[in-house]
Amino acid sequence: MLGPVILAASRSDKMRRFVSAAPGTKQVVARFIAGQTVEDVVPIVQELSERGLEVTLDVVGEDITTVEQSYAARDAYLELIGRLKELGLGERAEMSVKLSMFGQSLENGHELALANVRPVVEAAAEIGTTVTLDAEDHTTLDSMFAIHEELRKDFPQTGCVIQAYLFRTEDDARRLAANGSRVRIVKGAYKEPASVAIQDKPEIDKAYVRIMKILMDGEGYPMIGSHDPRLISIGQELARRAGRKLDEYEFQMLYGIRSEEQNRLAAEGHRMRVYTAYGTDWYGYFMRRLAEKPANLLFFVRSILTKG
Repeated sequence: MLGPVILAASRSDKMRRFVSAAPGTKQVVARFIAGQTVEDVVPIVQELSERGLEVTLDVVGEDITTVEQSYAARDAYLELIGRLKELGLGERAEMSVKLSMFGQSLENGHELALANVRPVVEAAAEIGTTVTLDAEDHTTLDSMFAIHEELRKDFPQTGCVIQAYLFRTEDDARRLAANGSRVRIVKGAYKEPASVAIQDKPEIDKAYVRIMKILMDGEGYPMIGSHDPRLISIGQELARRAGRKLDEYEFQMLYGIRSEEQNRLAAEGHRMRVYTAYGTDWYGYFMRRLAEKPANLLFFVRSILTKG
């Protein structure tokens, strides 16, 4: 039951200050955050690529409050794309973006987010890669899907994310699978009310499997975002039953989690993509990682105790 409490804390400025000042925070954050700058993350992209892994890069910092911050977020992604182009890494690394970081929650936020994300998608296409729109809390999804649909008119490889714990997601999956979208499925990492989301973990897992089957049987490109060995195995079986080749779907895991499993899947010929976050405003992303898995929280608490 700690997950909802941690997710609530992810929006608290008081908790942000406490966690940031805790003695063990830096050690634990380094497990999930690849660095603070483009220059920090480039060697990691190169190293993962050399191991046969692909990457999706996320510049953290979705909790913005001004239009100027949304422009800064756009420019941070454009800087990243420029460095990938210089190093010839475009085809090995794509981008993941949260539209809240591009101004979605501000006044006229839908139009602002679309205007900010479009040049990022254009620049990514120019270097041979693409962008996936991350899913956030349920109140943002209609806007996210509308922006996704608009971008796909010119950039059909633009991806999006769906969350298995939401009641709406099976319908979203059918629509996206039918129109050939690139779709990442995750369980969901936001505090959602029982009116819109499944609360029971076993039932979330069942929904995840149902949605994987919809995607595998559809016309799009499924991206299985999970560290759960059982769900990964089921995903492999569903792909086999659907007659999919190894390059017609992929697995995705977070940077710093289950690295050996990432290597194993890549060695077996699967497309394995590592979700790699970097940046200075790491707090919200970090707290969701703690909420997702009790072992992450225990690791954090142990680090604080041993450093205090």
